Amino acid sequence: MIFNKQTAKKTAEVLLQINAIKLSPKDPFTWASGWRSPIYCDNRIILSFPPIRTYIRETMGKYIENQYGRPDVIAGVATGAIGIGMLVAEYLNLPFIYVRPDAKGHGRKNQIEGFAEKGQNVVVVEDLISTGKSSLNAVRALKEAQMNIKGMVAIFTYGFDIATENFKKEDITLHTLSNYECLLQQALETNYITEKELATLSEWNTNPSEWNTN
Repeated sequence: MIFNKQTAKKTAEVLLQINAIKLSPKDPFTWASGWRSPIYCDNRIILSFPPIRTYIRETMGKYIENQYGRPDVIAGVATGAIGIGMLVAEYLNLPFIYVRPDAKGHGRKNQIEGFAEKGQNVVVVEDLISTGKSSLNAVRALKEAQMNIKGMVAIFTYGFDIATENFKKEDITLHTLSNYECLLQQALETNYITEKELATLSEWNTNPSEWNTN
């Protein structure tokens, strides 16, 4: 679920402006999963643009306060959401931790980095939601540490049905600044894409694992 339409439109606009999201239906990207995709998203680019990172952290921070009050801690999902999560935690003047994909194989063998205590209320910050697998892996690690997950906020989601199903199974509420539908609408309004390209991009979103341009 998006925060609101105005935020979704503004977020889509800035992500396209700085090429944090690139749309290329004629020359698709290949994801690490092997999926062919007409879109590529790298929200870490936000960190290089001070006015935009300020907009993102303040929008996320205010939403968290309105939705969840003041949690005990903000948790970022490694590695993409470490920077964004820390900015949000700083804005809210809250402690910050981050969650690795797996526990380290040496030293203290932590999966959760930072000071975390049993029973703490935590809001998880993520940069991008695709299937939700890595995001929910972090949630499970926090649950195993007996922390209380209030919800998750993210910058952008592709809106895949499988992600919706996965979050429902884990009983985790997800809210995002923007999503794929809002992005395409903004891209069309600004002539970033044509009506024909819109059709291609919409088709991909319905079955991304099988989509190709042939």
